[in-house]
Amino acid sequence: MNFTSGPVQVDEGLRKYMLSVFNKMFMALCLTGSVAFICGSKPEIVAAMQGGLSTILFIATLAIVLYLSAKINKLTPEKAQSLFWLYSVFVGASISPIVAIYTGESIANAFFTSAAFFGGLSLYGYTTSKDLTGIGSFMLTGLIVVILSSFINVFFLKSSLLDLGLSVLSVIIFGGLTMYDIQRIKSCYSESYGEEAVARCSVIGALCLYLDFLNLFLALLRIVGNRK
Repeated sequence: MNFTSGPVQVDEGLRKYMLSVFNKMFMALCLTGSVAFICGSKPEIVAAMQGGLSTILFIATLAIVLYLSAKINKLTPEKAQSLFWLYSVFVGASISPIVAIYTGESIANAFFTSAAFFGGLSLYGYTTSKDLTGIGSFMLTGLIVVILSSFINVFFLKSSLLDLGLSVLSVIIFGGLTMYDIQRIKSCYSESYGEEAVARCSVIGALCLYLDFLNLFLALLRIVGNRK
């Protein structure tokens, strides 16, 4: 009789689940990057984004996130994943003006720095036995403060020094959220939920990590990036 078959099966299932989450996140980032570079290379699209189209896309992406969050338990995994792909395309188009103003070297440096940072934090979040719920709650509070401060700075203060400080805080916040989200995504896995429920969880998990990585990358790009 093989007494170890149970734990091995659980570990294998968890491994496949986490790989599915990271694969979806990676594919979404590839979609976003491709769309951002294509749109960023076309001045007419960049001008349209700066002229108000980015606001429309922002509303569309927000609507997708809210819909996914509210309806995830009723959606098929395929539909949830399709909405995630659509979301990543819209985000790519909306950040195309950023791609247009920074040098390719700056973008590459920020990307690889983000990847290394994200990888290390993900590994810690996955392997640690410490409960990171408190860190996650603290970082979410900090994120709200950063969003409100950014809004005030963009429309009223227009301080480059404050913008730099908020970018540094964003790196810290999304670094902390990366660890928290990895642990939370890992804890969501359970074979008792069923294959379809686990597939839906992998989409939401991928979306969370996608947002963590993307915002980490954009914050680092604002800090170390060189404009054309």
